[in-house]
Amino acid sequence: MNQTDKNPLLKSIRDNSKEATLIAVLVVITLLLAVLTKGKFLSSANLVSMAFQMPEFGFIALGMMVVVLTGGINLSVINTAAMSSIFGALIISKVFNQGEGNATVALIGGLIGITVVALLGGALNGLAVAHFGVAPMLVTISTMMIFEGVGLLITKGGAISGFPSNYMWIGAGKILGIPFPMILYILAVIAFVILLEHTVWGRQVYMVGCNPTATYFSGVNNRSVLMRVYLLSAACGIFAAVLISSRYNSAKVDYGSSYLMKSIVATVLGGTDINGGYGKVIGTVTAVLIIQAISSGLNLLNVNRFLTDVIMGGLLLVVLAINFISMVISARRNKQQAAAKAV
Repeated sequence: MNQTDKNPLLKSIRDNSKEATLIAVLVVITLLLAVLTKGKFLSSANLVSMAFQMPEFGFIALGMMVVVLTGGINLSVINTAAMSSIFGALIISKVFNQGEGNATVALIGGLIGITVVALLGGALNGLAVAHFGVAPMLVTISTMMIFEGVGLLITKGGAISGFPSNYMWIGAGKILGIPFPMILYILAVIAFVILLEHTVWGRQVYMVGCNPTATYFSGVNNRSVLMRVYLLSAACGIFAAVLISSRYNSAKVDYGSSYLMKSIVATVLGGTDINGGYGKVIGTVTAVLIIQAISSGLNLLNVNRFLTDVIMGGLLLVVLAINFISMVISARRNKQQAAAKAV
């Protein structure tokens, strides 16, 4: 253990430095985009547009982060949201029946359908990973294909629409001038901070990511922790499904597909260790803001959206390279300190 780890104050400064750096990067990018777009980026219209779009992506990123904290990954998080939104859309469209049915009953039925289907998807992932010991990547690739296939079978590649206005309000409504999706997202962020960073279960999540064997022998039920992690990830998919389908006024298999890569980038960029055991909610939230700002800014500059994907992929590679170099430097420093003490 080095001197930084022994000193709580130094350790706190080190842990907070990543978040401080991210906030500084966000400020620089915001100012740069404001200049390049001649003020359009900071216009009220663009900021409101971002406030409606970002929560969808933010929920997916939170769902990805909590799984990565345990050393896993959830590649089916988007497909879980898409499949559940399709089932919810079916219920809403059937009950509402082009305005002939009860809108409130349709809304409640749709939300229940989305919740049940998403949690079943999360439970399937959790059972395979926690109770059968299958690698998270293999499990979630499999369920990703299954969920996508089910969605295609139901919709035949098309979209399901015909929602009442009360459902569409969820993704497009405002309360006191604040977009409702942003209010939901802020509440979710607060809940995640409390749950992961200020509860016993949250500490257990980090412990499983650091060393699952030691965690097990310390009396923690690893299976229970992992099961709840995948259910929590699926719960994030519920909110994303509702926001996406209500904003588009329809449900389709490929809605939100671009968020998968972005959520991984946001998780890693936010400082979450891809091997598990470390990460802060505020880091992921700041990374989501950075990526949303870049995406919105490039859109205002009329940059080809495919080039945006290239930039996001390149950003992920850069972050991974920086993390690897930092890890190598840290390992060498620790080795030198250990050798010095031995002498």
